[in-house]
Amino acid sequence: MLTTTLPDPAKEGGTLTSVNGSHLFVSAVSAVMRQVERTINDIAGTDLPVLIMGESGVGKGALALRIHQLSKRKQDAFLKINCAAFTPKSFEERGIDDNWSNWAGAGTLFLDEIADLEISCQRKLLNAIPDGDTGGPGQKAKVRVIAATRCNLQKEIRDGHFRQDLYYRISGICLRLPSLRQRKDDIPALTDCFLSKYATLLCKDKPQLSSRTMSKFLEYTWPGNIRELEYTVQKIVALGDEHRALEGLSVAYTPAPKSVAREGLSLKQAARAASRQAERELILKVLAETRWNRKSAARQLQISYKALLYKLKQIGVDSAES
Repeated sequence: MLTTTLPDPAKEGGTLTSVNGSHLFVSAVSAVMRQVERTINDIAGTDLPVLIMGESGVGKGALALRIHQLSKRKQDAFLKINCAAFTPKSFEERGIDDNWSNWAGAGTLFLDEIADLEISCQRKLLNAIPDGDTGGPGQKAKVRVIAATRCNLQKEIRDGHFRQDLYYRISGICLRLPSLRQRKDDIPALTDCFLSKYATLLCKDKPQLSSRTMSKFLEYTWPGNIRELEYTVQKIVALGDEHRALEGLSVAYTPAPKSVAREGLSLKQAARAASRQAERELILKVLAETRWNRKSAARQLQISYKALLYKLKQIGVDSAES
């Protein structure tokens, strides 16, 4: 577990490393993230439940931890539940019941990927989550709930996969985190933070990236979002050579052609190139959403596991590395 570095609550800015070190939330450069910063400063001191929405890898867990650390509950525990890993039996074993007896001392309960929770577990959770009440006169609610999801919960409700009453219970405040491709102004700052982080962790000199590599970073669509950027920078620091680190990812880091006509391609060739690019981005996006579980990704893409391995080889992603 990595040390958590937090900004002064009285100031905007600074950095935040999530508990498991998989995300880094940095002071925003982009307008959309500056708005997120202002919003969490406004709501952190309340007991309102928060629902964080966004693609896999955008930093939902890091943002939840930041809200906790800026709140009046910062001295209490921050407890994370990975909803995708729960069955009804394991849910009961963790002590989710009406009186939260097994969560004594909890300040914030973070429900990660709540849409993956089975319907029977959703009912138990609904009965357990405080309904805006407090522990007594002048006391704060027993626990603050922050939930996160990569899914469209309204669609999940329409499809019968998510309880509407549970949605209302957890969505006191809704925050949508943009994908990294929607906040490219933040890429240089994020990259610099990751370079510093892994140089310290690996006891190496902090490398200075070339303008060519940074240009690739800014052109790339990052289907795995901040998580993918972090892993890429970690590899650069570990190998000590950015060109060698990115050598195996050369296909993945080729941006979509901006003007195929000027490159002398026929219309048919341009269509094929665009199709390959779209296929690559979809595969990497689904892999990121399934946390690189290739069997699960193959099912979601509606292709065989063997076909997915072949396509990974085609787009330049080593199946063993992924």
